[in-house]
Amino acid sequence: MSANSVGTPEQLRDPNYTPPMAQAIPLGIQHVLAMFVSNVTPAIIIASAAKISFGPTADPVAMVYLIQMAMMFAGVATLIQTIGFGPVGARLPIVQGTSFAFLPVMIPAMAGAGTAGLAGLMTGVVIGGLFHAFLGLFVGKIRFALPPLVTGLIVLMIGLALIKVGIEYAAGGAGDFNRGKETWGGLTNWFQASVVLVVTLGFKFFTRGMLSVSSVLIGLVVGYIVAYLMGDVNMSGMSNAGWFALPAPFKFGFAINWAIIIGMCLMAVISAIETVGDVSGITKGGAGREATDEEVVGATYADGLGSAIAGVFGSLPNTSFSQNVGLIAMTGVMSRHVVTIGAIVLIACGLVPKVGALINTVPIQVLGGGVIVMFGMVAAAGAAMLADVHWNSRNMVIFAVSLSVGLGLQQVPDAMVFLGDTARILLTSGLLPAAFLAIILNLVLPDEIG
Repeated sequence: MSANSVGTPEQLRDPNYTPPMAQAIPLGIQHVLAMFVSNVTPAIIIASAAKISFGPTADPVAMVYLIQMAMMFAGVATLIQTIGFGPVGARLPIVQGTSFAFLPVMIPAMAGAGTAGLAGLMTGVVIGGLFHAFLGLFVGKIRFALPPLVTGLIVLMIGLALIKVGIEYAAGGAGDFNRGKETWGGLTNWFQASVVLVVTLGFKFFTRGMLSVSSVLIGLVVGYIVAYLMGDVNMSGMSNAGWFALPAPFKFGFAINWAIIIGMCLMAVISAIETVGDVSGITKGGAGREATDEEVVGATYADGLGSAIAGVFGSLPNTSFSQNVGLIAMTGVMSRHVVTIGAIVLIACGLVPKVGALINTVPIQVLGGGVIVMFGMVAAAGAAMLADVHWNSRNMVIFAVSLSVGLGLQQVPDAMVFLGDTARILLTSGLLPAAFLAIILNLVLPDEIG
C-alpha cells in the first residue's frame, strides 16, 4: 500500500480532511479501542463503591445501564466536539470519554449508597457540567497565561500519570480489585501485552500507508487472537447482554447533594485545564501548530455541555481523553471526521449492548500493550510542546517547582492529611497544583533572574 493511500501530508494535518472510508472506518474504530476500557471503568468502579454490583443492594440492570450510557454519551460528547454548533465544539479530532478525574469526589459520596444514591450523583454531574461549560467564557481571556511552558507541563503531567495506568493494564488491570487477582503481574499477561507492543511497533515502522497508520489496531487484533488461543477471552457476558436499549432521561431521579455538586464544580476546573492541554497536544502532535483561542474555548464549552447531557441520561462526567491525543500524534491523522466515525461506533455500542459486550471481551492486558505506546506518546507530546520554551533560568525554575510539587503530591496523596477531603483531593490530583504554580510563577517572576 502506497504512503499516500490515506492522504498527502498536507491533508493529514487538516482537521476537515476526510480519508477514504476504507481507511477512515478502521482509524475511527482504533480510537474506540484505545479508550473503551478506560471509558467504562469509572462506571464499574462507581457501581462497585455503591454496592450496586454486589451484595443486598445489587442492581444488575442499573449496572448494565451505567455501562451502556458510558459508551453512548462518550459518543454523543465526541460528536459535539468534532461537529460542533455555534461556538460549541473545537471541531478537532478530540475523543470524549468518562473521566477518572472525578472519581475521588464520586466514590466517597456513593459509598454503600446503592441505586438510591444515583439521583444525587447524576444531578451533581448535570450542574457540574453546566459550570464546566461556564468556564469557557474565561478560557479565551486567560489564554495569555497558558503559554507552552504551562500547557506543555500539563500535557506532560497527564502523560506521566497515564503511564502508570498503562503498566497496570499490561500487568492485568488497574485498581485494587485487579491487583488482588493471582494472575496479576504474571508472565501470561506480559506475554500478551508484549505481542501487542511488538506487532504495533513492527507495523508502525516497517510498513507504509494504512498498515502503518493502523498499527495499534492491528496489534490489538493480533493480541486478542493470541489471548483467545490461550483461553483468556471470556465470552460469558455476551449471553446476558440485550440487543437493543434506549436511554431514559433522569432514569434515577433528581436530588440535591451539595457535597457532590461542590466537588463536581471544583473538579471541573481540573478537567478544563486538562482539556486546554489536550487541545494543544492534538494541534501540536497532529498539525505542528498551537491551538487557537476559538478551538480552546469551543472544546471547553463542549466538555461541559457533554457532561451535563450525560448526567441527564444517567452517565458520568465526560472529558477529552488524553490517550487519544497520543494516538493522533502516533498516526499523524488529524481528521476530525475519523473521530466522528468512532463516536458513531460508541453510540452504536450504547444502543446495542451486545456490541459493547463483545468489545469488552478484549483482555485488559492486551489493551495494555497498546496503551503503553499511546500513553507514552502523550508525555512525548508534552515534551515536544516544551521544546518551544526558551529555557533560561527563570523558566527552568518555574518548571522545576511546578513539576516537583505536582508530581510529588500525585505520588504521595496522603502527604496533606491535615486538609479537608475536598482540598486534599484537588491538591493531590497533581494537575491542579502544577498548573496553578506554573501560571502564577509565570505571571509574577521577572523575565530574567539575576
